[in-house]
Amino acid sequence: MKPIRTWIVLADGARARILVNLGPGKGLKPILSREDESVRKPTREQGTDRPGRVYDRGGQGRHAMEPRVDWHEFEKTRFAKDLSHLLDRAALDKAFDRLVLVAPPTALGNLRTALNVQTKRLITGEVPKDLTKAQDQDLPAKLADTIAL
Repeated sequence: MKPIRTWIVLADGARARILVNLGPGKGLKPILSREDESVRKPTREQGTDRPGRVYDRGGQGRHAMEPRVDWHEFEKTRFAKDLSHLLDRAALDKAFDRLVLVAPPTALGNLRTALNVQTKRLITGEVPKDLTKAQDQDLPAKLADTIAL
């Protein structure tokens, strides 16, 4: 009998770890770790130049225009899309049978939105927490309510 492969994705807006579980009592084995350093920079360091300036209509003052894009949030969303493409390809290749997503609420929403329908069908659990920095030996206790490890 073929074991059921469950991928556990631990992610936030800039870092992701993927672990596999092959059934109860088998523990977790790391598969992939990915980090995007550009997301760690504050928004002021991610923009290309200073914001434009505009003259005040009713007076003599000038004001800076707010950038239309929060680069920090843009990079987090881009990271979620990149991770979702990786998961979509793995699902298409039948690399896993079930998927558990563990991420803070905003990152979880970004990731869930970016996944395709076939990959979403394989999701068996979601945990709205940031466990990207948790040690591997601590994860079974933290994920006990979601998956039998």
